[in-house]
Amino acid sequence: MEQVSRTQKKKAALSLLALGKQLVTLSSEQLRSIDLPVDLLDAVTVAKSLKKHGARHRQMQYIGTLMRRHDPAPIQDALRRIEQGTRAQTEDHRKREKWRDELIAGNDLLIEEILIQLPHTDRQQLTDLVQRARQERAAKNPVPKAARILFRYLTRSTVQR
Repeated sequence: MEQVSRTQKKKAALSLLALGKQLVTLSSEQLRSIDLPVDLLDAVTVAKSLKKHGARHRQMQYIGTLMRRHDPAPIQDALRRIEQGTRAQTEDHRKREKWRDELIAGNDLLIEEILIQLPHTDRQQLTDLVQRARQERAAKNPVPKAARILFRYLTRSTVQR
């Protein structure tokens, strides 16, 4: 049996503590999506509610201790899936922003591409929203309401896939 050095034990404990810190940063909905042991879920929930630095630090140490009792692999996999989902959402958001900006700037060919990618999108409604946003930009309206409505429409169209 191979002996584990103190340094290796400390590194393992610190990596589990870092994993626990990642859990504390998640939203309640994301935490529910991970199959966490009850004691660990309770500890993470308490840590999220603590505001005092010392109390939060002690709770994080406790979470690190609990992490040593459980297999970290499923938790790491779940965190990886959540991160990939968040990254995909960010990319989709940026794509919709780019579409909106290009449509307002005058790229009418993009409407055809959007209709191909999102076949349930209403062409008339999309072109009306684009026209309103263009008029708003031409009037130099400081509060671009029509552009926000266009963005929301593109978002809803993407979600309805």
